[in-house]
Amino acid sequence: MLPYSIIRDDDGKIIEVETTLSGKMLLNIPKLNKGCAFTYAERVSLGLLGTLPNCVETLEEQTERAYRQFQKKNTDLAGNIYLNNLHDQNETLFYKLVGDHLEEMMPIIYTPTIGQAVEQYSHENRKPRGFFIPYSEMENIGNILDNRNNQEVDLIVVTDGEGVLGIGDQGVGGIHICIGKLNLYTLCAGVNPNRVLPIQLDLGTNNEALLNDPMYLGWRHKRIEGDEYDAFIDKFVSAVKERFPHIFLHWEDFGRDNARRNLNRYKDSMCTFNDDIQGTGAVALAAILAGISASEIPLDQHRFVIFGAGTAGVGIADQVCQYMIAKGIDEQAAHDAFHLIDRDGLLTDASNNIMSFHKPYLRDSKKNTGINTLEEVSKHVKPTVLIGCSTVTGAFTETIVKQIANDVEHPLIFPLSNPTRKAEATPEDLLKWTDGRALIATGSPFPPADFNGNKIRISQCNNAFIFPGLGLGIMAAKATRLTNAMIQASCEVLVSVSPAQDDKTAPLLPEISNIKSVSRKIALAVAQQARVDGVSDLDPALNLETEIESHTWEPKYFPYKKVDKITHE
Repeated sequence: MLPYSIIRDDDGKIIEVETTLSGKMLLNIPKLNKGCAFTYAERVSLGLLGTLPNCVETLEEQTERAYRQFQKKNTDLAGNIYLNNLHDQNETLFYKLVGDHLEEMMPIIYTPTIGQAVEQYSHENRKPRGFFIPYSEMENIGNILDNRNNQEVDLIVVTDGEGVLGIGDQGVGGIHICIGKLNLYTLCAGVNPNRVLPIQLDLGTNNEALLNDPMYLGWRHKRIEGDEYDAFIDKFVSAVKERFPHIFLHWEDFGRDNARRNLNRYKDSMCTFNDDIQGTGAVALAAILAGISASEIPLDQHRFVIFGAGTAGVGIADQVCQYMIAKGIDEQAAHDAFHLIDRDGLLTDASNNIMSFHKPYLRDSKKNTGINTLEEVSKHVKPTVLIGCSTVTGAFTETIVKQIANDVEHPLIFPLSNPTRKAEATPEDLLKWTDGRALIATGSPFPPADFNGNKIRISQCNNAFIFPGLGLGIMAAKATRLTNAMIQASCEVLVSVSPAQDDKTAPLLPEISNIKSVSRKIALAVAQQARVDGVSDLDPALNLETEIESHTWEPKYFPYKKVDKITHE
């Protein structure tokens, strides 16, 4: 049993925290530590007299001090380390600080800075968080999960670290991605951080630099593949489902082949979601729909070129196609609107290394003779929408972009690769090469772009606009499955709050500062759709807005009471 208990009133509001801990032991629990915010009476009863400076602070005063410390960090990575260390000391203060400065700090705790943190994971002395499940412990997965502190878990974010952002196989460093994603669930939608679990599956690594690094903290072995891999994932999923029957399982940064296979294997037996496929596809679809509205070209007349036919690229194509079909467009016509380009060129029926999920998008090789490169495809297709998921820096060249802008009045151009250094183009170049006519969204955050003496805010196609609200709605509705209609409902909410709905020259997506209100709207739409789709286990008599409110958490301090024994669950 946990050494503390949350006491609520008849309305479910927290009124007190009971704990059996005292002294330094209490201060060492980040979920309980209040630092100098412990009152004098609490210091007496909890054995804290003399362990803290005399001043009794408010959470707001602590936040101001922490922000001043953060401002002294001279690199983004140093800021990331500081914020993670703060999280390890005082979780409430961490969420209050970052929540108050979300637009400034989101790029520090997540993309693009988290990529550096992942790469440096084995070289930074940090307090381990989450669970690490190595291949050697395949028969002990259940026992490992039973070692958790928080018995009630609604959400798990899991990775095997094979396809991290645009930097590839990072082994156990992928745990940072799981932790970062869960931070965003809380910061952007108020998901309770006491009911989540980050998990790293350590199935080896094919990154030679890691295997040869004496400091590497993971299992020094080539990645497990094939039947052995699938058997391990089966054991993991079975252990999770046994302990958490209503879990929302979020897959993150798996390799291209495993990402889709894992999702397809379990999506019909549990509520599960892959952010790299469905989340990326959903937020890109929202930006596309906002751009289509501004371009004044009907949906069924758009032509899509996607450079990078991996997890993200095909995920975007799938989401857009599913939306087109839902809106009455013929399935074949929807697929025919897409040209996908991988590392070997345009995907056709004659291409090598074709995966099953590529097949709906294969072009006729006989009709596309001599059309292979991005430049050739763009010249031939005259795309209205150009999307980059390639991690090929500068792939959207001036020649290609100018050719597209010559054929299309307001082309949608989305260089979505992460981290920033791998973007296919910069917003400033895209505006310059299109005379300011391009409708732009990026994967990584960019500062406002200079164009003709004006500063233009650039929309970031940040998955955080979708997955936190989606998850909150799923948990509030006790959804047993995630349907396509639920994902599309989240997209339509995001489109409805696009600044471009009122001003065609405005950014396609709202500002990060508005993300909390957007997430609440998405949560409600997703929960309502879960009921419509018949996948909600929530009592139909219960009010969804009330349930969403009951599932949200805010960083606040509460009175503490010392007890000899925890009697409340």
